[in-house]
Amino acid sequence: MERRQIELGSGNRDREALAIGANADELDRIQHSSDLDSAMGALERNSDRMREVRIALHSLETGTFGICAACEEPIHPKRLAVIPWASRCVVCQEAADRGQAPAHGEFETSLILAA
Repeated sequence: MERRQIELGSGNRDREALAIGANADELDRIQHSSDLDSAMGALERNSDRMREVRIALHSLETGTFGICAACEEPIHPKRLAVIPWASRCVVCQEAADRGQAPAHGEFETSLILAA
């Protein structure tokens, strides 16, 4: 996970696609806008994944790694093998994906983000 954190950090530094250029050609402006949207989406996904990796590394330090942040049950080892930064078990993640309210005892992440 530390290696993944380094990879994600270096990906956030690659922001050339966000440069704003003045171009009179309408097609170039449309292409640039599309490129900008794509680059912004990639940076947002990188940032989200970086946050998840930092939370997982923090949970390793505190001894809570592999415990679901929502139901506080163990996360299946196969899930952690595929997604080592998973903070929820499959059942709770599916509930969150459906937009249901998190279970009582949801893990607070705001304190870890500054790290």
